[in-house]
Amino acid sequence: MEEGGDGRTLSTVHVYTSVSRSLDERFIQRTLQLAERGRGHTHPNPLVGAVLVKDGQIVGEGHHPCAGAPHAEIFALRQAGTAAFGATLYTSLEPCNHHGRTPPCSLALLEAGVARVVVAARDPNPKAQGGLERLRAAGVQVEAGLLEQAALAQNEVFFHGLKQQRPFVLWKTALSLDGQAATQSGHAYWISNALARQVAQGYRQWLPAVMVGVGTVLADDPMLTVREPDFRAFPWMLEPPALRDPLKVVLDSQARTPPTARLFAPGPRGEAAKVVVLVGPQAPKARLQALEERGATVVELPTEEGRVSLEAALSWLWAQGLDGVLLEGGPTLAGAFLKRGWIDKVALFLAPKLVGQGRSALAGFAVERMEQARDLEVSRLEVLQGDIWLEGYPKE
Repeated sequence: MEEGGDGRTLSTVHVYTSVSRSLDERFIQRTLQLAERGRGHTHPNPLVGAVLVKDGQIVGEGHHPCAGAPHAEIFALRQAGTAAFGATLYTSLEPCNHHGRTPPCSLALLEAGVARVVVAARDPNPKAQGGLERLRAAGVQVEAGLLEQAALAQNEVFFHGLKQQRPFVLWKTALSLDGQAATQSGHAYWISNALARQVAQGYRQWLPAVMVGVGTVLADDPMLTVREPDFRAFPWMLEPPALRDPLKVVLDSQARTPPTARLFAPGPRGEAAKVVVLVGPQAPKARLQALEERGATVVELPTEEGRVSLEAALSWLWAQGLDGVLLEGGPTLAGAFLKRGWIDKVALFLAPKLVGQGRSALAGFAVERMEQARDLEVSRLEVLQGDIWLEGYPKE
């Protein structure tokens, strides 16, 4: 009896042991590439790709395009038609086994006569689990765990949400070489170079929401849209997905967000801006009305020390099906999240500039001794035309 990467006992499912590993890996890699076509559109569902292979040739393939649409396996089956009978299905995530918005994929595979199923990662969702067990019980050869770590990384937001029951928080920031996020006067445009900013744009496509504090809105008047993104952060992506802007979330206890802010302007593709302003119970009613007339969704939440409760904000996002948020706010917001241990990943762009006395990227977070500092487990370290690009995960 063996245990899978998600802790599930694999008593009825073969762990991947096939001798044709190189060929199987090639097709699993293709499922990961296909899955990327849905990036930014599937929340709260995972990215999934599927490939049907018969006699060494692909006869059908597909990806999950958005929540509510058919799953990747169904698109692959439709493309394959009768060629699916006796074929091998490769998929980046275990076929579902429940009736949700769509029927179970495990049943569709059985009806099509698929003979073998190879998956990268098992589904951690208790409601959807059991697809491989159902298939094996019906005589289908099933194997799990091929390129599992790649599949887990591709869907880190989805897997995090199921485990933590709150949104995945990615903090993105840019710093000078001497660690300043802005000059003493607060000027910050531009610390990073154009390529680094394009890579940062890719994070807005990835996550369903971007969050700032009202201080950032007043100081920088950002648009928070996806304009010319570079998607090199996502190694399996071969072609850019359809671009879409994230939900723009402003923490603003007193509703000071100006109705004239660029947040409310139509996006670069002409779409209407989606703005949520999270306010406290003491926010002036006239300001709330002005924001609503501008098109904002205004949500009243509890406050802590005069600021909108971060816990309440994350709970609200989670309740809306928003399983990830890009934190682009100023140092106070970033420091508050880090202090509470709610930053799950960091994306940092370090520019070869010396600012001297300036403004830190974190406020309200401090340690007295170096051993108390929050360490990062670095997962990426690259140079982007002179700027250093770092991704990492805060250690416990």
